Amino acid sequence: MRLFLSLFAVFFTAHAAVADPPKYRVLAQDNGHVAIVDPDGKTEWQVECRYNSHDIQRLANGNLLLHTGPATVTEMTPKKEVVWTYEAKPAEGYKGRIEVHAFQRLADGNTMVAESGNRRIVEVGPDGKIVKTVPLLVKKPDPHRDTRLVRKLATGNYLACHEGDGCVREYDPTGKVVWEYALDLNGRPRSGGHGPEGHGTEVFGAVRLANGNTVIAGGNNNRVIEVDKAGKIVWSIDQKELPGITLAWVTTLEVLPNGNLIFGNCHAGPDNPQLIEVTRDKKVVWTFKNFQVFGNNCAACQVLDVPGVIR
Repeated sequence: MRLFLSLFAVFFTAHAAVADPPKYRVLAQDNGHVAIVDPDGKTEWQVECRYNSHDIQRLANGNLLLHTGPATVTEMTPKKEVVWTYEAKPAEGYKGRIEVHAFQRLADGNTMVAESGNRRIVEVGPDGKIVKTVPLLVKKPDPHRDTRLVRKLATGNYLACHEGDGCVREYDPTGKVVWEYALDLNGRPRSGGHGPEGHGTEVFGAVRLANGNTVIAGGNNNRVIEVDKAGKIVWSIDQKELPGITLAWVTTLEVLPNGNLIFGNCHAGPDNPQLIEVTRDKKVVWTFKNFQVFGNNCAACQVLDVPGVIR
């Protein structure tokens, strides 16, 4: 009888999670547009965006901060009016290509932009002028791979994901590295490709938790990990640990106030969800899979209307 009751409790818990999942509106870019999709999968809003984005942000005023070109960040109103644009240019002494893969509107109204190629972070004022520059350490320079997501922390430091280096580094405001974590191959051989078969250390995203730990979206490391200040992995989700789901390029990352994590699963194919929410005990409570609106390159995503999210 006890075994029966235990099995019934497990079934009921799983069934309840599936029967009553959270309901989120999702903002994302793929398939040549930026779109907002309601919980039923219907498109509420969209605008053309032909560039494959790696970052996206809805601002407190309702405007959208978008990645609209290789080195261009655009603020757009819900009425599709462009009210601010920044295009990164080669810094003095550099004549190569520039790409932008991360940006963030700051509390003071400035906008942080990570410039790959220039290997720097800049803060840009509302007038489009650079007001601050922070140099970045890049051991394997490549204008496409110098950085992926970068975020300014509440401390004033910056947490930067270096795709080509396979490393997350924390910088102080002068550009000094004060913490870093290098990804490993997790016991598997390196392999090429963007789908589930691809495996490496090309990290995509990271967020800093209140306890000082760092949650990392591993990119083609095919997993999510949490590391402490000493660099010890204290929690993880591996490629095939979630039932019925295979992780490919793990991208966007959000931590909800209840501790749940939402992360992107890019290049994983139509059999897998594009976004996944898990509890800290690794139960899947919500997935997003909409290959009618978005495709297999959906890397820039954000759930809307959830206050207190760390992203």
